[in-house]
Amino acid sequence: MKLHKDGAEIYVPDGKPLDEALPRTTHMGISAHQDDIEFMAYPGILESFHQPGKGFMGVVVTNGAGSPRAGVYADCSDEDMQAIRKVEQKKAAFVGEYTAQALLMYSSSEVKDPGNADVVEDLRNILLAAKPEVVFTHNLADKHDTHLCTALRVIAAIRTLPKEDRPKKIYGGEVWRNLDWILDEDKVVFDVSDHENLAAAVMGVFDSQISGGKRYDLATMGRRRAHATYYASHGLDTAASLAFCMDLTPLIEDDNLDITGYIQGYIDRFASEVSGRIDKFGK
Repeated sequence: MKLHKDGAEIYVPDGKPLDEALPRTTHMGISAHQDDIEFMAYPGILESFHQPGKGFMGVVVTNGAGSPRAGVYADCSDEDMQAIRKVEQKKAAFVGEYTAQALLMYSSSEVKDPGNADVVEDLRNILLAAKPEVVFTHNLADKHDTHLCTALRVIAAIRTLPKEDRPKKIYGGEVWRNLDWILDEDKVVFDVSDHENLAAAVMGVFDSQISGGKRYDLATMGRRRAHATYYASHGLDTAASLAFCMDLTPLIEDDNLDITGYIQGYIDRFASEVSGRIDKFGK
């Protein structure tokens, strides 16, 4: 498979050739940055871990050059950080036993450029080769521009595929905005209570981010635990850790469905629920 960017590669942790590794994929996480996969696509990692007939593949779109850095990484150049973060992502793929890990090495500005067809083409070719049944990417309310644009490029890439080659499901997960605000009936809820050691391990390898003062690992584990407790107000906890996702599947089933209108529907339903309860009990 030919990828557009210099330095782009597909790493296979168990050393299998690509034509064997990619078809093992049943679940795929496509993220903007190194470590995003382990936050927002963890349900796919967990569902595939040591499960016969299932395999998880990661795809990271950007090169990590703009990463914040401190401590032992404070004097690292952008080129240094690209190399460091590539190694960290490969470590996560090895620990999580991914079928493969693609590193596309685009700059954030290239991903945010709606006229850059190369990003969509690379994603299309990977999706066509791997044919995942389930895809995880960023949710459409994520407040990080590169995350949002990655999700848009993923949807665009899937929409170029023949219907029979498209994933059955696509979910938008949480990174730079929780999804506890959307209505319960709109949430896709994953119980990720098992193998907390695996969750800690695949997040903990990203030392260049964590040791610099951003405890993404603790924050993500805390978010999942908070979801488990606050999900239901009138019942005992039934899980120790939950991950919320937004169902983006209608957007790949109907190519004419407006993306802006689709996410606006989530917002409108939330606004209506809040105002409706105030009207009900406040008069």
